[in-house]
Amino acid sequence: MAKTIEEIHEEILENTLEKGTYTKLYSFKHIINGLAVSTTPSQAKKLKNAKGVKAVEEDKGVKLMTTYTPDFLELPPQVWPKISNQGDRRAGEDIVIGFVDTGINPTHPSFAALDLTNPYSTNLSHLNFSGDCETGPLFPVGSCNGKIISARFFSAGARASVAFNGSLNILSPFDASGHGSHVASIAAGNSGVPVIVDGFSYGRASGMAPRARIAVYKAIYPSIGTLVDVIAAIDQAIIDGVDVLTLSVGPDKPPVDKPTVLGIFDLAMLLARKAGVIVVQAAGNHGPFPSSVVSYSPWVIGVAAGSTDRSYPASLILDGGQTIQGVGLSGPTLGAPFVRHRLVLAKDAVRTNGSVPRTLTGDVEECQRPDNFDPTKVLGSLVICTFSEGFFNQISTIRAITQTATTLGFMGFILIANPNFGDYVAEPTIFSSPGILIPRVLDSQLILRYYEEKTYRDKGGMVTKFGAQARIGEGRNSVFAGDAPVVSRFSSRGPAVIDANQNLLDVLKPDILAPGHQIWGAWSLPSAFDPTFTAGRSFAILSGTSMAAPHIVGIAALIKQINPSWTPAMIASAISTTATGYDSSGEVLSAESYEIGELFPSNHFDHGAGHVNPARAIDPGLVLPTGFKDYISFLCSLPNINPVTVRSATGAWCTTKLSHPANLNHPSVTISALKGSLVLRRSFQNVSNKTERYIGSVLPPNGTSVRLSPPWFTITAHRIQDVDIEFNVTEVLNQFTFGEIVLTGSLNHIVRIPLTVKTIPV
Repeated sequence: MAKTIEEIHEEILENTLEKGTYTKLYSFKHIINGLAVSTTPSQAKKLKNAKGVKAVEEDKGVKLMTTYTPDFLELPPQVWPKISNQGDRRAGEDIVIGFVDTGINPTHPSFAALDLTNPYSTNLSHLNFSGDCETGPLFPVGSCNGKIISARFFSAGARASVAFNGSLNILSPFDASGHGSHVASIAAGNSGVPVIVDGFSYGRASGMAPRARIAVYKAIYPSIGTLVDVIAAIDQAIIDGVDVLTLSVGPDKPPVDKPTVLGIFDLAMLLARKAGVIVVQAAGNHGPFPSSVVSYSPWVIGVAAGSTDRSYPASLILDGGQTIQGVGLSGPTLGAPFVRHRLVLAKDAVRTNGSVPRTLTGDVEECQRPDNFDPTKVLGSLVICTFSEGFFNQISTIRAITQTATTLGFMGFILIANPNFGDYVAEPTIFSSPGILIPRVLDSQLILRYYEEKTYRDKGGMVTKFGAQARIGEGRNSVFAGDAPVVSRFSSRGPAVIDANQNLLDVLKPDILAPGHQIWGAWSLPSAFDPTFTAGRSFAILSGTSMAAPHIVGIAALIKQINPSWTPAMIASAISTTATGYDSSGEVLSAESYEIGELFPSNHFDHGAGHVNPARAIDPGLVLPTGFKDYISFLCSLPNINPVTVRSATGAWCTTKLSHPANLNHPSVTISALKGSLVLRRSFQNVSNKTERYIGSVLPPNGTSVRLSPPWFTITAHRIQDVDIEFNVTEVLNQFTFGEIVLTGSLNHIVRIPLTVKTIPV
């Protein structure tokens, strides 16, 4: 009788490792033939050389990488009605989205199934999905309700780690942190859910695909996240039959001893794609540094983060009537708009030892500890704290300021910029009591000038009378202004690399830009990651590529609903080729850079193909179909990867090899080393039901000439047209330059292919 895969795994371990030196965590039997083991480095070395073992990869751990965005993306008027005349009541219906994350809060209204006029069917036989609802602490029977149709948790890797905290890490699908609930609500949260925080209404929230079903795969815990748990979760999601897979988690750095595209995380995503699953991944939060993306592979949609035109300005009004703009989601100070309150600079309120002031330390001016202050001076006052070395070194926190303010009864706090450290980045944060961040040095100097004019001191510099007064205005009202989107500073940038030595990969990353800055979403009351600001609240406003990815997930679900026969590559192509490279004013998309307030024209390494345009993505005209065999041919064409390595990693033989890695039929072209000339081919399929004529035009990257053959073509419904793209070096620049191919159709379809080329000497 033939041995099972699991029996073979056990045999390898027993024959290779000493008894008692290891713990088997998982046997992967579906998308990957492998196992996860907790053992020592020396035993891992033995395993690497064992018969039947092709590769060993160390678990490096993983990291976690909306009231307005549906309107910003024009989903209600442009997309939802195309699905049904009932709009959001059918948008995403019967599409199953899998979330590999921190779990979900099953009692949140974003995931309720209580709409009696539009109930979720509990008969799932038509979905081609087979999940399971695991129960446990805070996740009782009934948590899977028709909206949430499956919930599992994976913890073997986490529990094998010394970092695992048994009291903090809830062993059930329940979301103890809030991140997983936030991500799920952006992609598939119910429509029209009121966002009320501390009694204030911020509008109504909706997911991109509000009628999609949710399948939960919890693999990240508040104290730890391991790659083996994430792989186990992906494995199970594929077996269960999700339509779309959401990964706002992932390795924080490339694998050390193998190509990025052959790391176990990327292999799992490749085999998910083979199974017909659309995979969407957060690009990472290490921008604006070049080559900081942690999304590498062409078979996954890597998402960058940008802003919308919504902001939450706050204001500080000085006694003289001057208003200074800042940031902070808090209500006004007591008695607004008529009453002003005493201003006290933190270092002027330091507690004394007898008659001698205590030695000033950094955490005094940063308001980090209540015991630094004289309670009588700060009680009922607006206290000015200063952004100093502690914040610069990420030791001090705004959380500590709020704790100090609460303990000592501040009327409110003001965190001003410090000339020694320059302007700082301020994000809207929900403060339970009045608070405001003043991130610009010029504004801070103005406040201090006014303060000193009104403050009386003795000859020794001690304050004898505090005369300055101010109030904090309402900071919770939104304003819609300015050009958007802008690529966020934190959003990771390309070019993608093939290995830890930073050798470049001929694949454009990130793939696409979506809203990821200041996004409202569902939250979980324990809020284990950030208990001070969000504990006890049902919604949070966050920024990150983790927030951008579920926007693309929901949009992909809508495209899948409208076009059920489309493959993942066709859907990814539709999203990419219809993206826009321009902002709301018609200018080239801008990107935040290293200097605060500094914007530059963005390029493909900042935003991929551009900002997602859902209204066009549901009807792209042409798509570029690509299958699993094409990805294998791509891997086989990469330099320094031999066929045996590809076979060991993927289980597939190198039967064909691309003439160049950039010859993959992908909706972008990236050539990291163009010498002389190169001819590539792209194959376009007409996915409309009509014959259409397309005329091609090219904006060539600097240092190149680009010719299309044929330059125009007529294509009938569902047929495929090949187009050759000939690149010639006209000038060696030794740096990346950017252009695009635009195919303009007679029925108003426009197909854009980004070109990213680095010319080098022959």
